[in-house]
Amino acid sequence: MRKSLIATLIAGALLSLNVSAADLLQVYKDAIMNDAQYASARSSLAAGQEKAPQGLAGLLPVISASGGYMRNEQVGGPNAYNSNNYALTLTQPLFRWANIQQYQQGKLATASSEAAFAQAQEDLVVRVAQAYFDVLAAQDVISFVQAQKVAISEQLASAKRNFEVGTATITDTHEAQARYDLAVAQEIAGINDLEVKRTALLQIIGKLPGELAPLRPGITISAPDPLTIDVWVIYAEKQNFGVLGSQLALEIAQREISRNRAGHMPTLDLVASRGHTDSIPSINSGGTTNSVGVQWTIPLFAGFSVTSKVREAIALEDKARNDLEYTRRSAAQSARQTFLGVTSGLSQVKALEAAEVSSQSALDSNKLGYEVGVRINIDVLNAQQQLYSTRKDLAKARYDAIMNGLKLKSAAGILNEDDVVKVNGLLKH
Repeated sequence: MRKSLIATLIAGALLSLNVSAADLLQVYKDAIMNDAQYASARSSLAAGQEKAPQGLAGLLPVISASGGYMRNEQVGGPNAYNSNNYALTLTQPLFRWANIQQYQQGKLATASSEAAFAQAQEDLVVRVAQAYFDVLAAQDVISFVQAQKVAISEQLASAKRNFEVGTATITDTHEAQARYDLAVAQEIAGINDLEVKRTALLQIIGKLPGELAPLRPGITISAPDPLTIDVWVIYAEKQNFGVLGSQLALEIAQREISRNRAGHMPTLDLVASRGHTDSIPSINSGGTTNSVGVQWTIPLFAGFSVTSKVREAIALEDKARNDLEYTRRSAAQSARQTFLGVTSGLSQVKALEAAEVSSQSALDSNKLGYEVGVRINIDVLNAQQQLYSTRKDLAKARYDAIMNGLKLKSAAGILNEDDVVKVNGLLKH
């Protein structure tokens, strides 16, 4: 009963894996099309690109037309007449310091939106790769547990046979049965975890993932190039898109101070207009009027509002400067952590590869010793557990090393689709 239930759970969890395998590059392209977070960033980019033309509008001429039609009657008199008029006015700013600063802010805002979108592209690569390898890791856990369960089953059957013929105690059977039950529990937990990981990938690509291409056996993961942590830290402090966005935010805040100070400055405009007035009957003078000239304004007093806005802008500029420093330090720390994660991860992979060979040899020796009577059942079970635990740790160490490599490039601001292609080359197609 219990075995059939486990088989049903496994079949249900792995049913979707019986489809054509998809690799990381295909999943990444699905994410570009379907990920809501990436689509939101794309819309933000489109909105941000409008800031530059909006800022430019303040430096271009403004043309307006106005007119009116009226019915006029003289109180106490017999005369009534209709009148209509229209006017066309062009205003070209000659000197408006606030508009000049707003134009510069518009260009900076557009550049900031582009930096934010570039960071969203890097984040998508990291999120897709992490979700992809999380699914592979969850599948590995199930595979290793199932293989361990088969090995324990063989050991359990052997312990029962030896007990029946009197060459072993019932303790061996109980120990093997306990390990088998534990493996069953781990298998159920692994199946649930796999469903959670597949759902996380579903959230990104918008559909249930099918079978995913695993890593090729015996792959070699490249070390960071250059293999110097200080170089990566410098990259992160200068090229990280979060840092670039904070730098642009600081420049915008500095321009905002200047824009607010323009409230104390005069403005100068070129104004040209053409107006026409008709009256029927013509009891007043009508006709067409053309005018052209300059118009200036000097602000004298605005209730201290300009001074207050300048103080506010100065405080916000100080905030933007501190935000930039925090972002720069965070990027540098991320570069250090991920660099150490890659290098230590590669060392861990090599150590676990050696441990896998040693664990396999230990298991073979314990099996042989058990057959000739110099080892007991628990020795074989422990050796089996050590081997499969080592294989699970080795698989996870490989995934972590690859992910830290991608995160390191993201911290340095150089992660792109080519890196997805390179990682994709490590998969078994």
